[in-house]
Amino acid sequence: MLDSMPSAPSVDALTLGSRTRRVARRVVDLGIPLSGRIGLEHRLLPSVLVIGAQRCGTTSVHRALAAHPGVVPPRRGKGVHYYDTTAYTRGLAWYRTHFPVDDGSNLAMESSPCYLFHPAAPTRVAADLPDVKLIVVLRDPVQRAISHHRHEVARGFEDLALAEALEHEDERLAGAVDLLRHDASAVHDGYLHHSYKARGRYAEQLERWLQLFAREQICILDANLMFTDPQPAMESLTKFLGLDTRTPLTLGHVNGYPDVDVAPDTRAELTEYFEPHDARLEALLGWRPSWR
Repeated sequence: MLDSMPSAPSVDALTLGSRTRRVARRVVDLGIPLSGRIGLEHRLLPSVLVIGAQRCGTTSVHRALAAHPGVVPPRRGKGVHYYDTTAYTRGLAWYRTHFPVDDGSNLAMESSPCYLFHPAAPTRVAADLPDVKLIVVLRDPVQRAISHHRHEVARGFEDLALAEALEHEDERLAGAVDLLRHDASAVHDGYLHHSYKARGRYAEQLERWLQLFAREQICILDANLMFTDPQPAMESLTKFLGLDTRTPLTLGHVNGYPDVDVAPDTRAELTEYFEPHDARLEALLGWRPSWR
């Protein structure tokens, strides 16, 4: 009778069981979806991030990459926005649930075009994904600002006309950089929705990333050239990521707005504003952007 009785669990087994229960409770506390809890430790983290800039063609690049058999996007949607929103407070385990289980054959990718602009994103990404490859798409900042304004008006986040919005941008964004850099739970609506000029200062944003990542980890695409002649840009992207060339990347054009008339003095104001920032960008890149 005694021989048939189950033996008491070992101390190691008890410790392991306790640890497993603690991890399980932590997963629930973080709000990790049930479907993402399975095999959590085996899920991929991104090895590719499309980080911006907003309104420059990042969705088109995302779709081109997501269609390649060697790349897998998040399980739901284009971007998780983990590194540029309060989602960062949920922790890396929560972020990992958005990606599939690693089978050794794919690159995981996320596209969140606010990453380039968010002041804390480079430090956060570098801590978690030091070897990640970064894709940046840049566009004429004048056109980008106009498109951004139309986008915010269409979404209901902007009531001011473009000229007035540009006039009030500095006061709307006052204090945002320090707040977002030091408080992961902070939200700043002006920085998110009304940063028409600020997001077009590409050099200062790239410099933050280049302080933490090697230049070889960053692929920078000129959107104007990319959409005019997609093949060279897609070939360079294929080479940068080491993708199988037997499946070429195909670029579409999505999320665009029809051209809109802008007052000549407003356009001239934007052109003058971006002149020194574009010169700084050119010096940083070592090549002349197409809009210069």
